[in-house]
Amino acid sequence: MTGNHQTPALVLFSVFVAVTLGITTWVSRNRHGSAEEFYAGGRLFSPMENGFAIAGDYMSAASFLGVTGLIALFGYDGLLYVVGFFVAWLVVLFLVAELVRNCGRFTLADVVAARMSERPVRIAAGTSSVTVSVLYLVAQMVGAGSLVALLLGNTGEAARSWAVIGVGALMVVYVSLGGMRATTWIQIVKAVLLLGGTVVLTVLVLVRFHGDFDQLLRTAADRSGHGAAFLAPGLKYGGDWTARFDFMSLGLALVLGTAGLPHILSRFYTVPTAQAARRSAVWAIGLIGGFYLMTIVLGFGAAAIVGPQALRGANASGNTAVPLLALDLGGGAGSTGGTVLFAVVTAVAFATILAVVAGITLASSASVAHDLYASLRRRNTEPRSEVTVARIAAVGVGVVAIGLGLLARDLNVAFLVGLAFAVAASANLPALLYSLFWRSFTTRGAVWAVYGGLIPALALVVLSPVVSGSPESLFPDVDFQYFPLQNPGLVSIPLGFVAGWLGTVTSTEIADEARHAEAEVRSLTGAGAA
Repeated sequence: MTGNHQTPALVLFSVFVAVTLGITTWVSRNRHGSAEEFYAGGRLFSPMENGFAIAGDYMSAASFLGVTGLIALFGYDGLLYVVGFFVAWLVVLFLVAELVRNCGRFTLADVVAARMSERPVRIAAGTSSVTVSVLYLVAQMVGAGSLVALLLGNTGEAARSWAVIGVGALMVVYVSLGGMRATTWIQIVKAVLLLGGTVVLTVLVLVRFHGDFDQLLRTAADRSGHGAAFLAPGLKYGGDWTARFDFMSLGLALVLGTAGLPHILSRFYTVPTAQAARRSAVWAIGLIGGFYLMTIVLGFGAAAIVGPQALRGANASGNTAVPLLALDLGGGAGSTGGTVLFAVVTAVAFATILAVVAGITLASSASVAHDLYASLRRRNTEPRSEVTVARIAAVGVGVVAIGLGLLARDLNVAFLVGLAFAVAASANLPALLYSLFWRSFTTRGAVWAVYGGLIPALALVVLSPVVSGSPESLFPDVDFQYFPLQNPGLVSIPLGFVAGWLGTVTSTEIADEARHAEAEVRSLTGAGAA
């Protein structure tokens, strides 16, 4: 890209960073330092505010950049991500939103440990939550690197590396200073910007094709080089039975994974009641549903207007499809309209990444401090001391995410998020659902459910084509690929549920009926909820 494109994009991005840092600074001066303030923002947000914040948390770089790129490159098969990401919210709405708000206080482990021996359950759930959060963060870091490489016209490793480091540093500042209150307002601002930018691009694509969606699809198929196969299943996942099983594995992970994402579950603690949590989910579903419908138009629009060859030339995984589409819709390279629209979309994409990484980092640092640190100390910790640990943990999580982001910079961000969803569905969801709905569930069952899903999911990823054995792998020069699927969900999710059941039925511990009854009443009525 030329300097004409770089300057306005950098200015707009700098404005967003300045505004969000201002919000963070203001919040840091007006907080009282309690754990409830840092983790849950004082539980003062309305359902509409929290709904926008949830949407901001969920509509990540994977959605805006990765999903659109996959649709542009693979047509119909890319739509799986849209369907999976959206349908997952029905699971959240009907199974966990109100119950989690009533049973927990700050983290997923609060819910699972409500009627168990706390220490082993908190260690297991905390470990899993941090792992999922780091995997999710890596996807955002990769998206940041792709954007900076496009913006600066430099696809070399140095530009991407500095982008990853810069985003990591900013997210640590947001979380350490502002906590949940600042993070929530950043999410709200980002959600408004992202939805506004997506609406503008969608309208421009439809205007280009005179409102004829059928013509848009036919043009996309013609330019794709695959013809009618571009609009039919199988271009990415239909080559053989391995690809088809990968398709099913990814779909299962996306649909079930959202209900186990720590940064999404923690958002339900920022409202005062369970009813507000459910209304937040309804707001989020409306916003997220509208957004994903528009990403379909943008994906096929990028294929029809920009073309897959140009998209792959800018980024092999398609992560830069939306900015390139904006440049073309505005009039092309060198035009004023193209420059302005490219700058706006790129700045919005950066805002998306910064806001999401702040939310994920906060959730993971809360798990480290509230679950791991408090459990390993073997005694109660003062809230202010716990918050201090959370701030330190944010730095550590940021460093790990930066390192992994540098390693995985050539992978598609939506694909990376699919791995995080698979781990969440394998480790967190079985323990959460069993603890909410199974009367006989025990401490051993909870621990086995978490580790029985977490360990196989991570092991299968390491042994999959993602890590070795192909030119697109993290380590293409070595081959220790023994598991054929790229997403482990089809195997690891059932293993998590089976491990939880097996741990319970083989346990000598007798489930505490009184604590279960108390937890059940609390989850359904909100009596005694924090």
